[in-house]
Amino acid sequence: MTFCWASPLPIVLTLCLNEMRNGPFKKAFQTITYAPHFISAVVLCGMVTIFLNPSTGIINRIIAMLGGEPVAFLSKAEYFPMIYTLMNVWQNMGWGSIVYLAALSGVDQQLYESAMVDGAGKWKRIWYIDIPHILPTVTILLILNSGNILTVGFEKVFLLQNPLNADASEVISTYVYKAGLINTQYSFSTAVGLFNAVVNLVLLVLVNTFSRKFSENSLW
Repeated sequence: MTFCWASPLPIVLTLCLNEMRNGPFKKAFQTITYAPHFISAVVLCGMVTIFLNPSTGIINRIIAMLGGEPVAFLSKAEYFPMIYTLMNVWQNMGWGSIVYLAALSGVDQQLYESAMVDGAGKWKRIWYIDIPHILPTVTILLILNSGNILTVGFEKVFLLQNPLNADASEVISTYVYKAGLINTQYSFSTAVGLFNAVVNLVLLVLVNTFSRKFSENSLW
C-alpha cells in the first residue's frame, strides 16, 4: 500500500509546484512539504500518537465535533496499514519531489512558449511537456524502489506497534528482530533476512528487465 501511494503522489506534488510562480507562497509550501523528511522516526511516531490519542488527540476532537465517537486508532489492527501509509507519505512526499523538480528544471523554456503560441493550455503543457520529461526519472526511481518493496521499515512500525494491533503491524523486520534478539533464534532470523534480500533482488531484476523491454530506460 505504501509503495502504491508513495510513488505517484510526489509526481503530483512536483507538477503542482512547477506550475506555481516563484514567490513567498511557493517557498513556504516547499518548506512545509520538505520539513517532515528531517523529523526523526521517534519524534514522528510521538506526534502521530498524540494526534490519534482517543481523549486529547486532534483527530478525535474533530470526530467529536462532527458528532462521532472517539476511536482508539492505534489499538485497532484494521487502522494500522492506513496510519502507517499516510505517515510515510506525509514524511517523504515533499523530499521525493525534489528529484522530479530537478528533472523539470532542465526543460527548455522555449517548449512552453511554443506550446502557448500554439494554443496549448496548462493541462496540455503538463501532459505533453512535463510528464514526458520526468518519465525517465520516474522509471529509474520505480526500479530502485521495487528492490525495497519488502523492506517496509523497522523504526516506525516498532514504535507504533502494540499487542492490540500486532496482527496487522507485524512485518519482516520486526519479526526478524523478535526472533533473533528476543528469542535468540539467530540462525532462523538470519535465514529470514537473507530470504527477504533475495526476494527484493529478484523483484529488482524483474522490474528492470520489464522496463528495458518495454521502454528505453533501465539500470543496466
